[in-house]
Amino acid sequence: MTVAMKRASFAIRLLFAVCLAGATFNHVHAALAHGLLWDYGYGDGTPLASRTYWGALTALDPLAAILLFARPRAGIGLTAAIILSDVLHNTYYVAANAQWTASFYLAQLAFLALVIGLSPVAWRGLPPAPRGA
Repeated sequence: MTVAMKRASFAIRLLFAVCLAGATFNHVHAALAHGLLWDYGYGDGTPLASRTYWGALTALDPLAAILLFARPRAGIGLTAAIILSDVLHNTYYVAANAQWTASFYLAQLAFLALVIGLSPVAWRGLPPAPRGA
């Protein structure tokens, strides 16, 4: 593996971490302003499962950001799982409320595209996994 691949991997993981930090800020702000199980403006009929999912992102987003450097393979995997599940979950609400051009949704789609496109590059730039890991 070349130095350039290692640097690219680090830069991509840093980009992902910055995006996750922004998401963490948004979730912490929402939790402080409205409570951890806020409905994100979709009303009292929002299922508890959705509220719980959104609330859980308050902890999962920073965990993924930390893992991107502490355990990069786990961090890349968790980052991909978070953004894919977030887009799939939120698409239901976006469709139900005709919010296709909402900035939060477009930002999530952009981050999903980055993660899909750049994760393989970040992965290839990691040192080999220890045997048995």
